[in-house]
Amino acid sequence: MQLRNFAVLQQTIRGLFLVMIKLKNYQHAVSKLVLITSAFLCMCGLASADEERRNYFDDPFLQVTDALAQCPQQEASRITLAEMRAEAHFRAERGTSCYQSGRCRLPNAYLYDKEIIPRVKKAILTNGRFSDTSLWVEGQRRWVWLKGCVRASEQSIAIEQLVRGIDDVESVINELVVLDK
Repeated sequence: MQLRNFAVLQQTIRGLFLVMIKLKNYQHAVSKLVLITSAFLCMCGLASADEERRNYFDDPFLQVTDALAQCPQQEASRITLAEMRAEAHFRAERGTSCYQSGRCRLPNAYLYDKEIIPRVKKAILTNGRFSDTSLWVEGQRRWVWLKGCVRASEQSIAIEQLVRGIDDVESVINELVVLDK
């Protein structure tokens, strides 16, 4: 039963992704895919709470600053072995489609991440305006997730703009939280 359901999920996700790509709404497409896949895996019992969660794809994750003690520790995205197996094919497709469409010079969009994330850290630290924050950054297929805490919404916007300007960064997902003073 689970394999049949998984095949249906794969067809549904492919269809949704193709529609979103045709509409050129990549961020929306990927977020919907992640949401649908996670929900389905939970429903099918493929993702058990008892299973070990890890960063199977070795996506880069770095702490950049550490000035706000009240900011909760952030963690890298972690998945179960079953979730990794389910996602492996889609990551291969997404990674190579960037190259095939001419948007990437490297043969896979995920190959950029180990270089991008240290450059993001360096840019934030060199800028000098964000030493009173607690920031973490994570990279996947040229997308950068900003996690952690800032003192003002203006800082959050400025960090996002700074990171968007870094070479090879395709998108920035800002998950920063403004802490009350």
